Amino acid sequence: MRARESGVNMMDEVLLVFTNLPDRASAQKMAQVLIESRAAACVNILAECASVYRWQGKVETASEVPLLAKTTRSAYPRLETTLRAHHPYELPEIVAVPLAAGFSSYLQWVAKETGATEE
Repeated sequence: MRARESGVNMMDEVLLVFTNLPDRASAQKMAQVLIESRAAACVNILAECASVYRWQGKVETASEVPLLAKTTRSAYPRLETTLRAHHPYELPEIVAVPLAAGFSSYLQWVAKETGATEE
């Protein structure tokens, strides 16, 4: 079942949002802020990874902790604003991808927890 066909309207379409934090403590703190602000229904703190990227003309390697947040399209602006306000990076990675399919009850729960639907 596609997200659009699951009882979740387009503005409440569920998104997966990715970002990286420099360490587990900042990742935990960010996850807590996102949940408390209802910008996300659930945040997964993933295992530490190595990131390789070009920054200010130099190739850098850093150890980072990825976060995967579940939110809705209508709650995304709040999530992005919250991430930008609390993120320690000058230019944080904040990317969102829409879900092509998902368990209808879960998608509705995400919408409810982010304030996209009434209780």
